[in-house]
This record gives sequence, structure tokens and C-alpha cells, in this order.
Amino acid sequence: MNEDTRSLHPEQPPADNPRPAVWGDPAPLGLAGFALTTLLLSIINTNLLKESAAIVPVLGLAAFYGGLAQFAAGLFEFRRGNTFGATAFVSYASFWLSYWWIAPRLALAGGAHNALGLFLLGWAIFTAYMAIAALRVSLAVLTVLVLLALTYLFLAIGAFQTGAEPHAMTQVGGWFGIATGLAAWYASAATVINESHGRTLMPVGPRRPGVAPPVREERRA
Repeated sequence: MNEDTRSLHPEQPPADNPRPAVWGDPAPLGLAGFALTTLLLSIINTNLLKESAAIVPVLGLAAFYGGLAQFAAGLFEFRRGNTFGATAFVSYASFWLSYWWIAPRLALAGGAHNALGLFLLGWAIFTAYMAIAALRVSLAVLTVLVLLALTYLFLAIGAFQTGAEPHAMTQVGGWFGIATGLAAWYASAATVINESHGRTLMPVGPRRPGVAPPVREERRA
């Protein structure tokens, strides 16, 4: 027999993507990077940590954990189709990367308190409208963004002030920043632990309450 028996069904093409790709949730990574970096800087802002070189570990975290790692989490959120998560993580990663670049140069720049105040105020405004969007995400994320908006606001007021540092408003912003970091850590831990155990051990509040109205497609003439 001359029949080729190397393929039982040569007429059938190979199946395309027999198993769909499964993407992990990048949110815990982004939240964790944001949380630790925010927490350490905020402790310095409260003046609880007075070491002269205390900013050095913060700069390391700002570059790699709060910066690059969180930026990567944002890119994966884009891949998953999560506009809110992508916007939040990429934006706050950019904040930390810009902080990593700006902070060492402030000592050499001279008087920059008004520019720094505007910088922080802009982030407060951005965080405020992200908090409005977070009403449709979860209570944990909403808590993080409300606390963060207040943190930026008080830090901006402190930056606008002149005189001996640390200013009282900067210290208040530091305390709000500590609360923000702890809340972000909780949201990160809850996502990892709940997903790993397959049930809710750490509640994060309702996710996306209500149903968004569908987008209507225009009919072709």
C-alpha cells in the first residue's frame, strides 16, 4: 500500500488557539508598589523619620516598585481592557518616576515651592476625578483615592507655604498619606488572598454597583 499514513486527518487544519490565554490580575502588583512607596515617603513627611538620608530608600522604591512595576501593571490593565486600572496605574507610576527625578534636584533648584505646590495640586485634581470613577469599582479603591486626594491637597498647601520646614500642612498630608498607603496595601492583599483562596476572606466592598448603559451602535444606511 502506497497510502501515506503519517496523518490520520490531513484534510483538517490545525485548531487555532485551542486554549484562550489567561491573564493574571495586575491590580495587586500596582497597588502594592503604590502602597509601600507612599507609606515610606509619608512617614518622612510626618517628620517621624528624621534621618538625613531617609529619602534614598524612597527614591529607590519610586524608581522601581512604585514606578516601573506599577507602570507594567498599568500596561497589563490596558491589555485586559480595564481603562480605569490602566489610567490609574500608569499615571501614578509616572508620578513616582517624576518624583524620583525631581526630588534630588530640588535642593539645587533654589526656590521652587510654588511650582511644587502646583505640581501637587494638579495631582489632587486628577485623583479627585479618579475617585468619582472609583464609585463604580470598589469601596476599597474608592477609599484609597479619597485619602490620596486629601494627601495631595494638604501637601500642596504645605508646599505653597514659606518658612521653616516641615510645615504643619505637610505633616497633615503625611498622616493622610500613611492612611492612603495602608488602605492601598489592604486592597492589594485582599485581591491576592481572595483570589488565591477562591472566596472572600477580606471584603473590598461591592464591585461596579449598578449597570452602565450600553453604547448604542449607529445603524448603517
